[in-house]
Amino acid sequence: MEDLEQTVAVGPAPKVETVFIGGGTPSLLSGRAVAALLEGIRRRTRLSPGAEITLEANPGTTDSARFAEYREAGVNRLSIGVQSFDDLQLRRLGRVHDASLARAAFAAARAAGFDNINLDLMFGLPGQTPEQALADLRQALALRPEHLSWYQLTLEPNTRFHAEPPPLPGEETIWEIQEAGLELLQAAGYRRYEVSAFASSRRRCRHNLNYWRFGDYLAIGAGAHGKLSGDGGVVRYWKERHPERYMESPRLRHERIVEESKLPLEFLMNALRLVEGVEEELFEQRTGLPLERLEPTLSRLRDLGLLARERLRATPRGFDLLDEILLEFDHE
Repeated sequence: MEDLEQTVAVGPAPKVETVFIGGGTPSLLSGRAVAALLEGIRRRTRLSPGAEITLEANPGTTDSARFAEYREAGVNRLSIGVQSFDDLQLRRLGRVHDASLARAAFAAARAAGFDNINLDLMFGLPGQTPEQALADLRQALALRPEHLSWYQLTLEPNTRFHAEPPPLPGEETIWEIQEAGLELLQAAGYRRYEVSAFASSRRRCRHNLNYWRFGDYLAIGAGAHGKLSGDGGVVRYWKERHPERYMESPRLRHERIVEESKLPLEFLMNALRLVEGVEEELFEQRTGLPLERLEPTLSRLRDLGLLARERLRATPRGFDLLDEILLEFDHE
């Protein structure tokens, strides 16, 4: 908690609406450890009684008893990293679980009383065909989670796949998977509210919505990233990534002030990911800049039918061209 105290030491205790316990494998923590963490947060912040508290869980690292402990500690949302129901693909990805463990983890979470569960599922895996990708999606939908994060595999730096890229599906195959997958999700009652996020029964992830609406958030733990706004501008900060070095100096943080010229792009990179976009007023509230700062690019893209006339929102056509749209604002 030394980490959190650095942020809350100045000024009134911040109001906290969501907590996301993620990164690494937090489901290796005991229920007692999670309870202690949340109690420490409550003592140092104004944690909302109705806060969304999410914990990431990897299949194979938890059971019904552990999940029940998390519920008792105050966790009310789980995000289970399934990634795929294809055992061969899971081995290629270096995952320690198989499909049966993924299903068992979901069943254990339900048995423990969790009624708000997200499943992480990837497509565009090495050599994956549309039929295989859709079979994965159907198996996830059969479990009826409240939320699905369905996203394309990306080759991250400093990973084995980045160093030795596997044969990935081509653009036409990816497009076919996406189009058919979106139809499946729609038919199953899941509403797409962000590029790769789908929810049923008003179960959108409140924590991630704050990111996409360019809100502020606190960072606790090794490698954690935070964002704070104030009179000095928008500050992004991060903690020491190496666990041992972090433990030696938990109060240490690195930071940078986002340049004014970069704020429009940073805001839009998040806001335009939302299907409904954001209200125009939010741009000024979150960046401190007038909406006119986006002109004339904003009007031109609206005239082209890529951005909506109302709100800061991509049209259906523009939503498929988000990368190209954002490039247009890179000079603002």
